Amino acid sequence: MDNLIKTFNNFQPYLILALVIVVIIMILMIIILFNALGKLERKYKKFMRGTDNKNIEELILKYFDNIDKVKEDTEDVKELYKSLNQKVENCIQKVSLIRYRAFEDVGSDLSFSIAILDSKNNGFILTGIYGRNESTTYAKPIDEGLSRYELSQEEKQVLLDAMSK
Repeated sequence: MDNLIKTFNNFQPYLILALVIVVIIMILMIIILFNALGKLERKYKKFMRGTDNKNIEELILKYFDNIDKVKEDTEDVKELYKSLNQKVENCIQKVSLIRYRAFEDVGSDLSFSIAILDSKNNGFILTGIYGRNESTTYAKPIDEGLSRYELSQEEKQVLLDAMSK
């Protein structure tokens, strides 16, 4: 037994040094663990914000209900979009206007042709011819970019311009 105590006394400084190193390592590990615990606590608080100590399962089910409601709303919006898109196809979308001098003896560009078309190139051309003694206005229907009536050069030009838009 004395032999063991002598050996222990001989290695005592080394043992103390080893124990000091172990204590320093443990202190570093404690600091690292407290830091990790702080990060985990911040994540937990962020995750639990607005819950008022409710059950997580209830909270998740509430979010799933919200997701289902949003999906229903999205489907409603899609249907509304389709309906509006069909209505818009029949609305005026293409317009072109040209002013010109129909007769040489009339001083200014007072005659006009205007093409008004929808997305399928259906609509009409409205033409106003201004003369010194009279003025005439008439309309020609347009179906899919074609007219059943003869078109003047200006009307053809305004129709092509409107269809290219």
